[in-house]
Amino acid sequence: MKTFADKAIAYYQSLTAPSSLPPGVGVMNPYEQPAVRAIVEQFYTRFYMDTQPRVFVLGINPGRFGAGVTGISFTTPQNLRRYCGIDNDLRDTPELSSRFIYQVVEAFGGAAAFYNRFFLTSLFPLALTKETTNGGTVNYNFYDDKQTTAALWPAITEAVRTQISFGADRRVAVCLGRKNETYLNRLNEQQGFFDRIVTLDHPRYILQYKSKSLSTYLDQYISTLYDCLEKP
Repeated sequence: MKTFADKAIAYYQSLTAPSSLPPGVGVMNPYEQPAVRAIVEQFYTRFYMDTQPRVFVLGINPGRFGAGVTGISFTTPQNLRRYCGIDNDLRDTPELSSRFIYQVVEAFGGAAAFYNRFFLTSLFPLALTKETTNGGTVNYNFYDDKQTTAALWPAITEAVRTQISFGADRRVAVCLGRKNETYLNRLNEQQGFFDRIVTLDHPRYILQYKSKSLSTYLDQYISTLYDCLEKP
């Protein structure tokens, strides 16, 4: 029987970028890089080499400095080394969401304990970028304009459907982000992926706007995660 790791590794290493996006919207596909493919294999082999169902924790789409670099959701190169024990030569990157998520991971008992029960992922699995007027690029969300949302909706549906097949505890899913909740609820109404969805404020929002209440948000995350492990 294939493990969660077997399915996840095969999935991520086969991902291709969509070709029909609005002008100015780009996609980062780190899984084309040999170094990232090796990281993905190490990460899932270390933490998911079993058939135990996980509670899914779903973000929007990866940031260009987190999974857009490492291929691991909400994980920068430095946090991959520090918390997951996976060495790499990738350049360290700034990523607020990753900083908060790994405080949650540590508060839960560390990477092994956390990933034994949860699967961090996103509705769309690849990082999106938007061109700026001065020629640069910034992070972009799939819901930031209606054209992008419509163009990616079939891919989002298929991405969540496929990832559920890795081994999801479908009784509950955790949604990260209040706006993201609108789209995950819509998807769930259409597809019936999960029995119920609980929502937490997005890690970036917490660190960017609510950092003085960090301990409160950490407690809320941990309490919610434990509640999700209880039988509904």
